[in-house]
Amino acid sequence: MAFRTSSKRVGILAGLAALALSGTTAFAQEPTALTIVVPNPSALNNFPLHNAIGEGYFEEEGLTVTVEAVNGSASVLQALASGQAQIGNPGPGPVLSARARGEEVVFIYNQYPNSIFGLVVPEESDVQAPAELKGETIGVGTADGAEVGFTRAIMAEAGLMENEGYEFLAIGDGGTAAAAILGDEVAAYAAAASDAAIIEARGIPLREITPDGFLSYFGNGWAVTQAYLDENEDVVERFGRALVKGTRFGLDPANNEKTLAHAAAANPQEGEDTALAALLLEAAQTRINPQEQFRDKGFGYQPPEHWELWHKAQVETGALKAPLADLNAAYTNKFVEGWNAE
Repeated sequence: MAFRTSSKRVGILAGLAALALSGTTAFAQEPTALTIVVPNPSALNNFPLHNAIGEGYFEEEGLTVTVEAVNGSASVLQALASGQAQIGNPGPGPVLSARARGEEVVFIYNQYPNSIFGLVVPEESDVQAPAELKGETIGVGTADGAEVGFTRAIMAEAGLMENEGYEFLAIGDGGTAAAAILGDEVAAYAAAASDAAIIEARGIPLREITPDGFLSYFGNGWAVTQAYLDENEDVVERFGRALVKGTRFGLDPANNEKTLAHAAAANPQEGEDTALAALLLEAAQTRINPQEQFRDKGFGYQPPEHWELWHKAQVETGALKAPLADLNAAYTNKFVEGWNAE
């Protein structure tokens, strides 16, 4: 028997269906999936990211995040260029080199406004200054990591150029770097603060010989391709808001225990040694907290004069064959105010 209904009933049902559909669209949108690449597996180096995951800040912004660790900034940039990831965490030196090759990558967020690197020697070394490393080998984590450009600039100021006055040797980080230092394979090590903490925890006291001026070189931050930025400004806005929340959370000492737990969830091995993990977190907090004169600008802000510093150093050391035609295109502060709005 055929089912019959009145036109009035049909109209009511259609109206309810439309209301339900509009409600679904407004309140149950599909989350945006993001693949994020970082240059090493340390979760403590990126505690704002893992706080944003663990505290649900990305979820609040409608983002589903997958984090992939690769080997160095060059691999991060390759993943962005190939479309395998949407957002990456490279150093400024490799970003400038990529732009010189015609790769339109844009630095959107300065996560480490203070230098994450330092040039260190074993405590008992006779070396007191970079110029005394003439003819020596300097260890680096990876051959194309951000620490390489940082150290080239230091050595150039001391009058020494790579492969003439000194050479680099990629010795990794953590245990492999400690072994290379103990074995006298290198006279110095261009170390991230976290690497130095790990080596010292293994019983190898280190002494920093970084000239004071170079401690203001900023470190790794977040970057996207120009094409992705042009098409996904709303995603960048949401990503940055969540990251700022994760940063604020992690810089509050009252949240140290939770921050360590979120990092350990991402990298359980790193969290096994709780004393070392606490030292690594402290080192990262010190470098992620903006310099006082820029603190009112908000998290993620990129001082143009600091980009000029990096740019000049890359040209002088030969990492860039010529100055970029438009340095301003390498970075943007467009989203910083919105990210930091309470």
